[in-house]
This record gives sequence, C-alpha cells and structure tokens, in this order.
Amino acid sequence: MKRTIAVLVENRPGVLARVSSLFRRRGFNIESLSVGITEREDISRMTIVVDGDERTIEQVTKQLNKLIEVIKVSDVSENSVHRELALIKVNAPPDRRGEIIEIANIFRARIVDVARESFVIEITGDEDKINAFIDLMRQYGIKEVARTGVVSMVRGSKVTSV
Repeated sequence: MKRTIAVLVENRPGVLARVSSLFRRRGFNIESLSVGITEREDISRMTIVVDGDERTIEQVTKQLNKLIEVIKVSDVSENSVHRELALIKVNAPPDRRGEIIEIANIFRARIVDVARESFVIEITGDEDKINAFIDLMRQYGIKEVARTGVVSMVRGSKVTSV
C-alpha cells in the first residue's frame, strides 16, 4: 500500500542525503520524492511516497524522527490533496495538432512550448490522471517526459507545518 509522508526538516546542506540514506540502509524504496522550502526559509518540506504495510510505515516514521534535522513527520495519505506535475514533449505534426490540443483541453493541460514538429505540454493532477494523459499521448509519439514527485497537503484547517 502506498503511503505519503510529509517531513519537515531544517533547510541545510546534506539533509536530503541523510534522509535518503536512511531509506537505503533500511531497504525501503522511495516511490516519489519532492522537496521544497516552506513558508519559512529555514525549513524545507519533503513529501515522500513509500510502498509498504503499516509496520513498514511505522518503522520509517520512527527512523525519520531519530534524525536530528527532522522537525516533524506526518502521514498525509488520507484526507489530503495530492498533486504531481508532468511536462511531456510530444510529436505534433501540423495535421495532428488540433487533436492534441483537444485532448490537452479535456485534461486541463496547457501547451507551454510550440516548435515546428512538437509541443511541450504541462499537466497537473493525481498520478492516475497523468498516467492516462501520457497513455493517450503515446499514439502521437512521446519524445520526453519529466515528472515531479507528489506533493500533498492535508485538507481543511489542520496543518503539518510547525
């Protein structure tokens, strides 16, 4: 079962390496990882997606809390908004551009770059939406895909920040 963990850490060099090393040493696979500065410049937020049972997630959480630079660990798997961003470069010959634009509009994706024979399309959403869009774009010929990791935020007034 995939679980999403938000980890607030001190914004210092080497913290990402320490966290990823913890996962490596314990034999846990990181499915997705995104990191960015929070509303405070001295704190970064890591959103980590891990595939594992409850025991695995509990162990990961305990190990993360032992790291000096870790401020707070929260499981944000449920009752949260999860989003990912993808950029897809797809072949777009002039006679097929209309089709591609229509599909992009249906998925609320945006064309952010137009070249003679290709488009770069930006799409945000959950993993299933992005995968479905990529599957539809395969018929046109995908040249390149770049995806961010998942970012998540708990719904409502509850916050995961300090």
